[in-house]
Amino acid sequence: MVATLVAVALYLGLPQNLLFAPRFVLPGLELLLLVPLVVLNPRRMTRQTRASRILSLALVGLIAASNLFALGLLVHDLVSVGVKNGSSLLVAALQVWLTNVIVFGLAYWELDRGGPVSRTQVPREELPMADFRFSQDENDDAVQEVADGSSTTADWVPTLTDYLYVSVTNSTAFSPTDTMPLSTRVKLMMSVQSVAALLTSLLVIARAVSILH
Repeated sequence: MVATLVAVALYLGLPQNLLFAPRFVLPGLELLLLVPLVVLNPRRMTRQTRASRILSLALVGLIAASNLFALGLLVHDLVSVGVKNGSSLLVAALQVWLTNVIVFGLAYWELDRGGPVSRTQVPREELPMADFRFSQDENDDAVQEVADGSSTTADWVPTLTDYLYVSVTNSTAFSPTDTMPLSTRVKLMMSVQSVAALLTSLLVIARAVSILH
C-alpha cells in the first residue's frame, strides 16, 4: 500500500505535459483498485481470491503503463522541442525513474512463485516455478552463519524489500546482479525496465544537465 501511494504521489507531481489524462483520473482509478485489496488484507497478505489477484495485477499494470507513457512523452519533448527549464526536467526524470523502480518491484513481488500470498501460505513443494533465483536459494552449503539464513535451512522467502532491491539494481546496473531471472516473462520485464532506466539516465538526465549549464 505504501509503495503504491508513493507511486501515485510521484505521478501527481509530474508536469502537465507528461500526463495523457486529467491529473487526478489515473491516481483516482489506482486508489479505487487499491481499496478492496486493503480491505481484504488490512494488515498482512494472508488471503487471496481470483478477483483480488486480478485487481492486484491490474493495479500494477496501470501504474507501469502510465509511467512508461510519461517516459515516452518526456523523451519525445526532449528530442523534438527545445526545453529551457532544466531543473524541472531533472525533477521529472527522477520521478519517472523512482516510479519505474517501485512499479517493477511490485510487479516482481506480485508474479514470483504465485504472488505474496502463495509464497507465505502454500507449502514450498506446492509453489509454482520460481521467476527468480535469490542468493539465499543456493546458500545452504555455505559457511554456517550464511547457511543459517538460506531458503533450505530457515525456510526463507523473499519479501517486497527483496524485490525492490532487485528493481533498484536492475535500474542502476541495467542488468541482473546477485538475483538471476529464470522465467521468460521476468527476463522480458527486466529488459523493458533496463531500457527505460537507460533512456532516463543517458538521454533525459544528460540533456537536463546540459540545459542547466
